[in-house]
Amino acid sequence: MSLSIRKAVPGDEAIVLGFIRELAEYEKLSDAVTATPAHLSRTLFADTPKVFALIAERDGEPIGFALYFFNYSTFLGMHGLYLEDLYVREAARGSGAGTALLAKLAKIAIDQNCGRMEWSVLDWNAPSINFYKALGAEAMDEWTVYRLTGDALTGLARKAKS
Repeated sequence: MSLSIRKAVPGDEAIVLGFIRELAEYEKLSDAVTATPAHLSRTLFADTPKVFALIAERDGEPIGFALYFFNYSTFLGMHGLYLEDLYVREAARGSGAGTALLAKLAKIAIDQNCGRMEWSVLDWNAPSINFYKALGAEAMDEWTVYRLTGDALTGLARKAKS
């Protein structure tokens, strides 16, 4: 059985969205998914995309994906690679697909002169946490993620001066 990692290309929108929905179901967040194939087409395959995706395939069959973008560390004075989503179908877990996706991302980060690679994981997701720790990843326990969405985001935006 041959495992390969490839860049997502136009026409992969349904595959990527399917993985997003499966991940959301696993994370008990299915109701939060509002993305459509059109959204993914506009963002992943724009003239100058700001987000990118990789697809893991075993014998040509998609079994997982990673979606990432580049951020910036003022402390390092370097870009970083931020992994937004990593998902491998349950039947393919333990087959090396997750490690292969992360290794490819690490190579992209190094090739792009990034100072680090980061991602978030839900506190209850022990299998993923153990997997990441086995790769040498460290939890950033002293940091808390904050988010503005919906009315709070819109309300704050209204306070901006033109």
